[in-house]
Amino acid sequence: MRIPGMEEEGLVSVSREHLVFAYYVTGHGFGHATRVVEVVRHLVGAGHDVHVVTGAPEFVFTTEIQSPNLHIRKVLLDCGAVQADALTVDRLASLEKYHQTAVVPRASILATEVEWLNSIKADLVVSDVVPVACRAAADAGIRSVCVTNFSWDFIYSEYVMAAGYHHRYVVWQIAEDYSHCEFLLRLPGYCPMPAFRDVIDVPLVVRRLHKSRAEVRKELGISEDVKVLIFNFGGQPAGWILKQEWLPDGWLCLVCGASENQELPPNFVKLAKDVYTPDVIAASDCMLGKIGYGTVSEALAYKLPFVFVRRDYFNEEPFLRNMLENYQGGVEMIRRDLLTGHWKPYLERALTLKPSYDGQINGGETVARILQDTAVGKKHASDKLSGVRRLRDAIVLGYQLQRVAGRDVGVPDWYSLSEKEIGLRAKTPTADTTESPFLSESCVEDFEVLEGDTQGLSDTVAFLKSLSGLAASGDPQSPEKRQLRERSAASALFNWEDEIYVARAPGRLDVMGGIADYSGSLVLQMPIREACHVAVQRNHPSRHKLWKHAQARHLNKGHDPIPVLQIVSFGSELSNRAPTFDMDILDLMEGEKPISYEKANKYFSQDPSQKWAAYVAGTILVLMTELGVRFTDSISILVSSAVPEGKGVSSSASVEVATMSAIAAAHGLNIEPRKLALLCQKVENHIVGAPCGVMDQMTSACGEANKLLAMVCQPAEVKELVTIPTHIRFWGLDSGIRHSVGGTDYGSVRVGTYMGRKIIKSQASTMVSESTTNLNNIVQADSFNSDEYEGHAIELLKSEASLEYLCNLKPHRYEGVYAKDLPESTTGEEFLKKYGNHNDKVTTVDPKRLYSVKAPTRHPIYENFRVEAFESLLTAAKTDEQLSALGELMYQCHYSYSACGLGSDGTDRLVNLVQEMQHRKSSHDGTSSLFGAKITGGGSGGSVCVIGRNCIRSNEEILEIQQRYKAATGYLPILFEGSSPGAGKFGYLKIRRKPSASN
Repeated sequence: MRIPGMEEEGLVSVSREHLVFAYYVTGHGFGHATRVVEVVRHLVGAGHDVHVVTGAPEFVFTTEIQSPNLHIRKVLLDCGAVQADALTVDRLASLEKYHQTAVVPRASILATEVEWLNSIKADLVVSDVVPVACRAAADAGIRSVCVTNFSWDFIYSEYVMAAGYHHRYVVWQIAEDYSHCEFLLRLPGYCPMPAFRDVIDVPLVVRRLHKSRAEVRKELGISEDVKVLIFNFGGQPAGWILKQEWLPDGWLCLVCGASENQELPPNFVKLAKDVYTPDVIAASDCMLGKIGYGTVSEALAYKLPFVFVRRDYFNEEPFLRNMLENYQGGVEMIRRDLLTGHWKPYLERALTLKPSYDGQINGGETVARILQDTAVGKKHASDKLSGVRRLRDAIVLGYQLQRVAGRDVGVPDWYSLSEKEIGLRAKTPTADTTESPFLSESCVEDFEVLEGDTQGLSDTVAFLKSLSGLAASGDPQSPEKRQLRERSAASALFNWEDEIYVARAPGRLDVMGGIADYSGSLVLQMPIREACHVAVQRNHPSRHKLWKHAQARHLNKGHDPIPVLQIVSFGSELSNRAPTFDMDILDLMEGEKPISYEKANKYFSQDPSQKWAAYVAGTILVLMTELGVRFTDSISILVSSAVPEGKGVSSSASVEVATMSAIAAAHGLNIEPRKLALLCQKVENHIVGAPCGVMDQMTSACGEANKLLAMVCQPAEVKELVTIPTHIRFWGLDSGIRHSVGGTDYGSVRVGTYMGRKIIKSQASTMVSESTTNLNNIVQADSFNSDEYEGHAIELLKSEASLEYLCNLKPHRYEGVYAKDLPESTTGEEFLKKYGNHNDKVTTVDPKRLYSVKAPTRHPIYENFRVEAFESLLTAAKTDEQLSALGELMYQCHYSYSACGLGSDGTDRLVNLVQEMQHRKSSHDGTSSLFGAKITGGGSGGSVCVIGRNCIRSNEEILEIQQRYKAATGYLPILFEGSSPGAGKFGYLKIRRKPSASN
């Protein structure tokens, strides 16, 4: 019988020349070292000397290769990704450690490596995938080749966005180092790698088998009728105790990497530290672990079902996961179930898989042959589409530099769909509002609308079509076999013959007001065309279709059916967040009362890949807590949003408002739009933990198409809906720089604003006390308005001493009385010592942090004045002076943001381009068509709002700005134009699949 991986190999032929290879191995995990072993084995077998530069233990190499031609040099020249535990990468620590490991000593590293390479007379440098090795080879005059499925510039690109732009140089330096490499030998399951000039694709590099399944089981004393699970995490979370009941009856678990003092139950067996893992993998029935190249490649090669748990913030994972699932080899386990021992349904599901990888697994031999040929001077044909490939990869890397894991799609569908390793796949759902992402036009009739109206909205019609497609694909006779997991989960989410409730909520464009909302300002907001749709169905727990792991959880608890929440989120497959989430609704209760918001925040923060669920499930807890609603039925929720994330157009608010609207409709709750918006703000402030104001939710809930919502945020009073004059138009342009309300800049500015308010109130209180004995001092304190104090000075100061909203302080009072005593900045420690508390419920003061105070305090006071003027000007005469004045107010707002520290290079560039257009008078009539622009929302990236004349030329100039921005940055801004109704105006749809559609 032939055993996969044990066939007689076509070893690399012995070369006439004795060659010397320097093989550098990255310091990240054992996976790179184990695949290097397979390549080195062939090179040594061909009679060559190989010097391996690595931080991995020697036994990884010497167990497989015993030869005097193998030389191990223990040097660590990079650090990979620093892991907080087996499943979580510490992004900031990774960048800082790389800085200390490879950047600070860079000059000495290069000098040392050049000298060493020359001393061993290396013929070729091979890197997997140490950046500085390529540069050292170039400096030594030696050719270099990389062998990998990912590169560190791609992995670190996301970390830069999360940890701060001051680390961006790390990405550029790594890419520059890689550019010295002659070509890349690219392994299956690869990421975009634009730094490499040429590419040669090679098969999987997989370690060969030494023993058969029967031989391994015999040595371990395991009979063939026992189901064997190999537990392969490359290290375990500290203090984790494995329990006997976690395995189904008749199963045995072989544990890799267990510590010497770890005690295991009788059905768990500790493997030796130097065990040859491929043999054990091939002798097992299933593997449980985290995704990495080593685990995925060996699972595919030896057709072993792989139950995997996501790692946080490791960008290699989505590509390997897609490959694993495409070949029917993977089952995702929710981290919560991993840690609590609910393994049974996943293991049972894994046994039903039939892994189908049919590619070659002789990559070690192929790579060794190419390396040998290259070392003797032979040139290998490069990728004929190299230029196209590099451009494509560079674009994807650009996407990556804008993303934050768990919250946005960082890999366009055309990338993964084009890769030959993945093969044919279902088309990825998109946010297109003009056509269905799933199905043909004829499917819309599958549902009848029992209540509500689509209002002619093309995106709503497309969403209903997508539901029809899901209902059809849920049919067991459906011809489509392979589906994205999110689509597969969604098709089984609802009982299609029962009623489903659909709500819609748009994003918003911040025209004026922005961050002054939490200081009580008047704001002007426009609901945009892009929106989020949410479908909700409630079912009695006994009729609810549970996912298998949820069934197992309930069986384990041994109780009758209880209400369950199940959520599917479209758009997750190509980013590293889980597409599904489920929980028992009782988990939101503590006895007879709902759990606290603080506990809920901790609950949803446990697993970053599922933290997105807080925006959806949080609405249920808020309805429980604030309105006393009790949910006795199970709830199924499907979320599909076309509002792009991280662009400053309130994607989170649209999800919250649409979700709560749909849940309210399904449960017969009549919540007026303003109240619903305030409830949704509690979701974001307290459960998600983002310190936003209320204008986002108010616009999404209360807005109307082609009107500006004028709202006084004290706390949320709709003043009026201002019709946008027909000669005026607003656009949104995305800078491509990630915006996050939860970011540190936004939060620190908010803290500084509340510090300023506290200082002003303290000053006013002091002056009130002094006024009782010396009124003359107070008169002198305001020389600009001394007459005001004669009759009302004390009352005015008393009102300012109890100031609730900064925007109620007039600019002249701020300048005349308080500005001179406000500090430019202060440390948290100094402020707390002097004032005790800043009195903001959604932020905390960090004693060690330096906060800007004066600029954040001044901004909302003047912004409120600017917004009031802007609203008045909208109804003024239709003149160029009107448009110029409106634009000037927007420019002033923009620069005030920058003074607070909330600007960005991208948004400044866009505003400058608008100014250039404005002052570049038309050669036709000498007038402008664009008049102003400003950064929007929370700032620090995101989008800008542009005001202009509603005419053809203004549209042409907007398109020109897009192209000029792309030419300068490589990023084509997303354009937001058009408007749509808010959730309150839309209402809801109650739909049901037509009986004929299911026959």
